[in-house]
Amino acid sequence: MATSILSIGQSALAAAQAGISTTGHNIANAATPGFNRQVVVQGAAQPQNYGFGFMGQGTEISTVKRIYSEFLGSQVRAAQTTKSGLDNYYAQIKQIDNMLADPASGLSPTLQNFFSGVQEMSSNPSSIPARQAALSSAESLASGFRSMAGRLDEIGQGVNSQIASSISVINSYAKQIAQLNDAIGRAQGATGQPANDLLDQRDQLILDLNKETRATVVKQGDGGYNVFIGNGQPLVVGASAFSLTTVASPTDPERIEVAYQTATGPVVIGESSLGGGKLGGVLEFRSQTLDPAQQALDDLAIGLATTFNAQHRLGQDLDGNLGGDFFVVPTAGAGASGFAVAIADPRQIAAAAPILAQAASANSGTGAIGPGSVNTPPPPNANLQEPVTITFTSATTFDVTGTGTGNPTGLTYTPGGTITYNGWSITIGGAPANGDTFTVGPNTGGVGDNRNALLLGALQTANTMNGGTTTYQGAYSRIVSEIGNKTRELEVTSRAAGNLLSEANRSLQSESGVNLDEEATNLLRYQQAYQAAGKVMQIASEMFDVLLSLGR
Repeated sequence: MATSILSIGQSALAAAQAGISTTGHNIANAATPGFNRQVVVQGAAQPQNYGFGFMGQGTEISTVKRIYSEFLGSQVRAAQTTKSGLDNYYAQIKQIDNMLADPASGLSPTLQNFFSGVQEMSSNPSSIPARQAALSSAESLASGFRSMAGRLDEIGQGVNSQIASSISVINSYAKQIAQLNDAIGRAQGATGQPANDLLDQRDQLILDLNKETRATVVKQGDGGYNVFIGNGQPLVVGASAFSLTTVASPTDPERIEVAYQTATGPVVIGESSLGGGKLGGVLEFRSQTLDPAQQALDDLAIGLATTFNAQHRLGQDLDGNLGGDFFVVPTAGAGASGFAVAIADPRQIAAAAPILAQAASANSGTGAIGPGSVNTPPPPNANLQEPVTITFTSATTFDVTGTGTGNPTGLTYTPGGTITYNGWSITIGGAPANGDTFTVGPNTGGVGDNRNALLLGALQTANTMNGGTTTYQGAYSRIVSEIGNKTRELEVTSRAAGNLLSEANRSLQSESGVNLDEEATNLLRYQQAYQAAGKVMQIASEMFDVLLSLGR
């Protein structure tokens, strides 16, 4: 009997010692990321029949259990990948938002200054300093376009770096998870007991992986994890890890894409399938914000250069030459980065209208002739330097005299419409009377003529962009507004995702986390149990000594 009592005391002592060790382990790892509380699971040992009844044989430890909720863990992972994706998207878009909102780097002030320069020049078109100021403001505008395009390109290169870095981290996590799958399988297969600390490490790696990209975990019967990303591409299968890589985009060699490494080579993974995590956030930023912003800026640069050039070509410079291109029209590939001023001499600014039209003082009708313009391109036989006289013979017909190609008569026009002849066009307003005459001739020199400059200045408020629905400033303001609204949206949703993640973490920690107050209580409880077990063994030893003394 004394021997039985000693065995019972030994089992109690061992159980108390295991409890103290486990509690100490919990306390030591209270701040360890991913650590889950462990508890000793013990039960009564098999009792022994002594004839008069079954006597207990003490206690035995069945396992050390890890307190972990798969459901709560999956919620934390989902919240984490959402939060990481939003945070990274917000961090990227904030760069563009700050740039657009900066009065020193935004295009709004440079656009305003450019057209202010054009309008000031129109007030004094013969002034070389006024023309030079307009040309300088144009150079500032071109520099602003190139600077903003360059900054967006830098952000795009930063996106490439982040993609490559994230892929490197993902591949590293995949290898570590595969190694832990192997280690856990061997440990649990040999003992039949859970490898708690290894399981914690693996779950923490899965959580870290979800910070980089959304990963789906499928638990196998042997306790291993299979991990999938994207459209179901396996990243980890048992003890085998697969890898991601980067490839150059077929449409833009400076842009990298995410690819899955296969035995036959890399296969590009669609960006839309890689949602969540830092990788998903930066990919979404590139496709949903950076690319549209670059395209919108390119469209504005091309649209402004094209429409301004079209009007500038209809004018005449100080030397009497027809206006050429004012801006270099960027190519589709260069976009805003190729925006530049095409002229270097302020005399080349075509502020004057190339055609002068004047009504005879003896006219009796209400006809009024507007500024003329040169057709683009003028016909090969046009003689733009020769003045002509237009004589109206009826409400819809007129004769022309003074041309080198004869004196045509009976030409027709639509009242209030435009007369196009010999390479130029003029607009007739009102109702000319029969016999009313108008002289149309070249504007030699163009000194003091500001008619084309006024038309160039009027482009500031003309709806020339987005299919004729908005102005240059309106098109740029739309870019600023869309970026700003998206930035505010991400700021709000990221904050909400952070609250959701905190709540999910609190729920998980309330079940799996280490509570130091609780562990301190357990430590005292196991200490008392250890002391009591020692007392049992002491009594058993004394009883055994008595039995031995009886045999002497």
